[in-house]
Amino acid sequence: MDTATHIVMGVSLAGLATLDPVVQSDPALFNAVLIGTIVGSHAPDFDTVFKMKDNATYIRHHRGASHSIPAIIMWGLLVSGVIYLFAPEVSFLHLWLWTFLAVIIHVTVDLFNAYGTQALRPFSSKWIAKGFINTFDPYIFSLNVVGIIAWTLGANPAYTWITIYSVIILYYIKRYLDKREIVNKIKEHFPDTLEIATSPTLKQNYWRVAITTKERFYVGKVENRHIEIVDEFKKIPLPDLPIIDVAKTDDNIAAFLNFSPVYRWEINEFDNYTEVRLIDLRYRSNDYYPFVAVVKISPELEIISSYTGWIFSEHKLQRKLYASDFV
Repeated sequence: MDTATHIVMGVSLAGLATLDPVVQSDPALFNAVLIGTIVGSHAPDFDTVFKMKDNATYIRHHRGASHSIPAIIMWGLLVSGVIYLFAPEVSFLHLWLWTFLAVIIHVTVDLFNAYGTQALRPFSSKWIAKGFINTFDPYIFSLNVVGIIAWTLGANPAYTWITIYSVIILYYIKRYLDKREIVNKIKEHFPDTLEIATSPTLKQNYWRVAITTKERFYVGKVENRHIEIVDEFKKIPLPDLPIIDVAKTDDNIAAFLNFSPVYRWEINEFDNYTEVRLIDLRYRSNDYYPFVAVVKISPELEIISSYTGWIFSEHKLQRKLYASDFV
């Protein structure tokens, strides 16, 4: 989920924590728990610091090790431990429990969008992306905000938070059923389907889909339960060529391949270089595929420049590549 949603979920969890008799009876503990749930609800995303280095490092590591099982345990202990240093009079057990729960909820809700996480590390490095909740869902965000407002105005915390969380759980179930219906319809039309990547949008009735069959990729949209295929590509693996071997050694290309399971490739010849371009098919928007990895390679098979990330125009992509030519 996005940062704003994680933060309001942290505040909401602090409201729920007032149902804990120990937290309710100790104002100092409540303040510590409030800080713990807010920070804990955002802590796994501290890996955004990798973006300060470059996009390749960020893409390779974001929602990876920071969202793993060891990291969940580490974040809970680290955040609550730091807070406890400044408030040693409070119950560490209750502070840790609510902070730890905030971290768990963060990683859990991130599983349900199209980006996903590597939450099963170290047992599996597979990306888990259920793809039925948008990264920013206005309904989930609004429900949490409504609960916070009602709680601060004096509403009974038990009734308030049990109601809010019950509605959110029902909403998740509804969105799961929406996705299941889409998947079943796609499989009816494409019996040889191997994988389906679904990407919900801000509109409840509009989804993006990328379908992998034995021989082809299909890119489509679902609007009001009607599926429309808008692009189709023959499924061709990366060729066994020297230039591809060189491209794979580039950090940007390697990060893309580590993250993107559904992509097509292009090799474009120019006067002074060859361009290898990988295009993720899951995020088509306004007739454009914004998530790409591109590398320029000289006739001597040396890497000139490269880039990976979200780009929404060819002009901006070429500017990025041109700038890195001189790095």
